[in-house]
Amino acid sequence: MEKPLRIGVLGAGHLGRIHVQQLKELTDYEIVGIHDPHPEKAGGVQAEFGVPVLDDMAALIAASEVVDVVTPTVAHHACAMQALGAGRHVFIEKPIAQTLDQARELVERSAAVGRLVQVGHVERFNPAFLAARPMLDSPMFIETHRLAQFDPRGTDVSVVLDLMIHDLDIILDVVDAPVEEVHASGVAVVSDTPDISNARISFSNGCVANLTASRISMKKMRKSRFFQKDAYIAVDMLKKEAEIMRMRTVAEADPFAVTLDLGPGKGLREISFDKPAIPATNAIREELRSFAKAIRAGGTPAVTAADGLAALELAHRVLAAMDIRRT
Repeated sequence: MEKPLRIGVLGAGHLGRIHVQQLKELTDYEIVGIHDPHPEKAGGVQAEFGVPVLDDMAALIAASEVVDVVTPTVAHHACAMQALGAGRHVFIEKPIAQTLDQARELVERSAAVGRLVQVGHVERFNPAFLAARPMLDSPMFIETHRLAQFDPRGTDVSVVLDLMIHDLDIILDVVDAPVEEVHASGVAVVSDTPDISNARISFSNGCVANLTASRISMKKMRKSRFFQKDAYIAVDMLKKEAEIMRMRTVAEADPFAVTLDLGPGKGLREISFDKPAIPATNAIREELRSFAKAIRAGGTPAVTAADGLAALELAHRVLAAMDIRRT
């Protein structure tokens, strides 16, 4: 067995606690400690998981091979830049940074020092999406709904950067074409930034994506639907379910199958339904595991700093396109 990678965690808030919990389950890492400017938060994680607390961020970085940045977004850039400057690999939660300039600097710095950066776009590791991903082939219409109940913890950024950015990253991964147009609207209802938003994104290959994100809904929803030639694929990232409907041309109807007669000269289409088995995995654990593999193999992380920058750039295009009103 390979020696565990020494990892330090910056941030002991809600998500930092989850990262520590998952890192404790992985043999790929050894947690050297956590750091948080709020001693009570760090102390709580220490008491729960028995990990050391380091009061000095520089000391934590020095003791680590990998730095896990799970701070509020406003601190991502400073923490990651310090870690990269010390020659450490960096896992950084989404969004990669607060501003585009900061994100671009992180991409450049990572390349300059030869250290890997992976961005925590965790839905890439959602088991339902992973099960459906091989079936996605040039979708031409995509519809996503990401709804959440109100939580003041995420209101330091707009709903676009808090929630919709997950789906922006997914569609950029799935659609192999440049973005041509972005139309969007958003409303700030209970906070100072948009709490609900809709965006319509057109790609150069003709694909259109319609995305809705809300953090003021009565129920939770994380659904994506992909429409492509002869197939419809639905992914429920909350319930961890996927449904795939395919159509294929057949010479004659099967009495035990659903068949459509498209008329003279168009033949018969047989419809098949598939609901793949979804393994019970933890997406955060899997993204951290994949980063360890990339470091050891000297390969490319599953979600690179450039991917994080691309998602942030598209999110800012959505924000720029909004006609923001406060009710």
